[in-house]
Amino acid sequence: MLRIPATFLTLLLLWVAVAQVNHVLSDFQVYLFVGGLFVAYSALTLRLREGMLVSALAGLLCDAAMPIPVSVDTSAVSYGLAHTHLLLFCLAHAVVYNLRDRIPRNETAARVLVALFANLGIFLLFSFIHVTRSPSPASVWPRLIADLACSQVFLALIAPWFFALQTRVLALAATERDNLA
Repeated sequence: MLRIPATFLTLLLLWVAVAQVNHVLSDFQVYLFVGGLFVAYSALTLRLREGMLVSALAGLLCDAAMPIPVSVDTSAVSYGLAHTHLLLFCLAHAVVYNLRDRIPRNETAARVLVALFANLGIFLLFSFIHVTRSPSPASVWPRLIADLACSQVFLALIAPWFFALQTRVLALAATERDNLA
């Protein structure tokens, strides 16, 4: 039972780190999205219920900080109302979980590729859902494609470290569970 909180704590660390990197990159008008990392490890290594719960919690965490316009007429925003991340992370988790028997899931390169494809899918679905709110959707796509390219490169660079961190934290959680018993 320690696998769920241990995995979620690594995702919380990822969320904080990416938020800080995005804060630094905001001067350059670049936004990094690593939704695939929130889903890939739990979908590849945990049981269905555990992994889905972790992915859902990660989605809620990401939704909590996302500003959503309250109405079209006003500039007022609310935080955490849309549950878009929650739905997309659960969908991506289900897809990856169903494909995981065909993937060499203990290899880091395979995990990175899964995270990259999951990130691409989540990013595109997320963009299609929210681009309709833009007054001129066609003008937004070049920026989104640039952000996607930067996000994919960033994800490919940090994914091996993050997967190693998650593996180590789960090993420590299992050891701690054995010590408590």
